Amino acid sequence: MTSPIIRFDQVTKRFGDLVVLDRFDFAVAQGEKVTLIGPSGSGKSTVLRILMTLEPFQDGSLTIADIPYHQPNGRGAFRATEQHLRKIRTNVGMVFQSFNLFPHMTVLRNVVEAPIAVLGLKRAEAESRAIELLRLVGLADKKDHFPSQLSGGQQQRVAIARALAMRPRVLLFDEPTSALDPQLVGEVLGVIRALAQEHDLTMLLVTHEMRFAREISDRVCFFDKGRIVEQGSPDQIFSKPNQPRTREFLNSVLPS
Repeated sequence: MTSPIIRFDQVTKRFGDLVVLDRFDFAVAQGEKVTLIGPSGSGKSTVLRILMTLEPFQDGSLTIADIPYHQPNGRGAFRATEQHLRKIRTNVGMVFQSFNLFPHMTVLRNVVEAPIAVLGLKRAEAESRAIELLRLVGLADKKDHFPSQLSGGQQQRVAIARALAMRPRVLLFDEPTSALDPQLVGEVLGVIRALAQEHDLTMLLVTHEMRFAREISDRVCFFDKGRIVEQGSPDQIFSKPNQPRTREFLNSVLPS
C-alpha cells in the first residue's frame, strides 16, 4: 500500500489497567471501504474514536491524511494542541450510533453550522451545499423540521449529511443502525451503500450487519482483544476464514 490515508503504528490505548489496543498496526488506502467486526469490547469503536481525536492514546504513532496525530518537536513527540487536533478533524467525519443532532436546531441548521464555524463558508454557500446533501440522503423536504419531528432513520440520515458537509476525506460509521428500530435500518444502510458505491470517500464502518459488511467492503477486519486477528476480502472472511476465533465469532452472529 502506497501513501495510506490512515496509518496506526504500534498504537497502544489503555483505560487504566485495561489494554484496549495492544501495539496496534493498521493502514487504510485512499478510497478504501473497510469494515471492522468483532465482539463487543474488542477495540473497534476505540479505533474510530482515536481517529476522530475523541480519545488520546499512550504509545505508538498515528498519521491521518499526512498529518501526525502528535506534533513533533526537537525532543520527540508531545500531546497535540487543540488547534492541531482541529486540523486533523477537518479531514475526518463521524456518524455516531446515537445521532447527536442538536435538538434546538432545524435540520438545515444542524447541517450548516459546522461548515460556517469551522470551514469559514458563507451562509448562502453552506445552505446550498446542505440542501444538496439533504437531497442526497432523501430529506431535502425536511430541512425546516426539528430532530424530534423525524424518525430515528431520518435523524441518522441527517447525521450523515452533517458529516459530509465538512467535506471529510475519511468518513467513520460507529454502529450507525444499532439505535434504530429494525424497520428503519434499511433506509440508513441504503444511504451508506450509495456513498460507498458512488463516491471516492475512505470509509471505516463498525457494524453488526454482517450481510451489509460483505456487500460494501473492500476489506473486512476481525478484531479481538485489541488486535486484528484476521483480515481479507469479504468473501475470504465470511466464506473461508482461516482463524478459529474468526469462525467462532461468525458462527455466533450469522444465521445458520
